[in-house]
Amino acid sequence: MFRRTAFAALVAVAALTVAGCGNDSPAASSDGTSSSSSTPAVSGTITVLAAASLTGTFTQLGKDFEAAHPGVKVTFSFAGSSALAKQINEGAPADVFASAAPKNMDAVTDKNAPANFVKNTLEIAVPKGNPGKITGLKDFADKNKKIALCAAQVPCGAAADKVFKAAGITAAPDSLEQDVKAALTKVSLGEVDAALVYKTDVLSAKDKVEGIEFPEASKAVNEYPIATLTKAPNPEGAKAFVDYVLSDKGKAVLSAAGFDAP
Repeated sequence: MFRRTAFAALVAVAALTVAGCGNDSPAASSDGTSSSSSTPAVSGTITVLAAASLTGTFTQLGKDFEAAHPGVKVTFSFAGSSALAKQINEGAPADVFASAAPKNMDAVTDKNAPANFVKNTLEIAVPKGNPGKITGLKDFADKNKKIALCAAQVPCGAAADKVFKAAGITAAPDSLEQDVKAALTKVSLGEVDAALVYKTDVLSAKDKVEGIEFPEASKAVNEYPIATLTKAPNPEGAKAFVDYVLSDKGKAVLSAAGFDAP
């Protein structure tokens, strides 16, 4: 009788031990990542070079990412995609590149496989009240109107060229800007009657500008690719940030700003 009781006690202890070991399996965090020690921890600074039209959304995503990874710092450089691609090819230290067009991403030799994450469409931006009486794309050929466009090497400039060709219009710009935010600033300050920018830029400056849609915009929809860089100083951080941009949380921020799904 004593032996049977002792054996039962040993079995019970063994069962508790096995159950206790089961609690050591990796637990998934709230953002879907595993807490397993085999997953590299995100730390340090992540440097992101991104198209100017991503300024508002990526700044927000950077803050959200930092909140999810205490101690990590995300720094940004926003400019025209062509200028950023040139900086990367010249050796500028960076971890992530987000371009406003595949062409500029293709120009970068130091990159891992890019992923298209959003699309954007051109829209006419005019100052509040539309003092220049702009009605559509044809007004960009009127030399009596003050017009700002992006330079041809910038994605918003290349897209503008496509829509002008589709509409059979020869534009007569008064200034050519190096990124879309510079063109938008001309409008918000009332320095020009109109500019061609992205619809997301119009939304971001809705208290200062008004937007006018035009049918030819469908002829030049920009796809935005994002990639980690092969010489990234912080490869683990780069991958984690790109994954965050592509996550449901990242998509929600981008969608709220007016970007379309790829």
